[in-house]
Amino acid sequence: MAGQGSAGNVIAAALSFFIPGLGQLTQGRLLTAALHLLFSGILWVVSFGTLGWIVHIWSAYSAAVWRA
Repeated sequence: MAGQGSAGNVIAAALSFFIPGLGQLTQGRLLTAALHLLFSGILWVVSFGTLGWIVHIWSAYSAAVWRA
């Protein structure tokens, strides 16, 4: 990945928007990817499906602004 604003980060952000952590996984950030996925699942279950979208947006933003 070339850094913030690169095409790779845009793709990673799009992936993370649909499946939290997938963009971080494509960037090679394994622990961060696992945490995003885990936190998303917990929040979806605890909030009965109403607040999980917050993690999707947070995950996409995190992937978009990450610098290698």
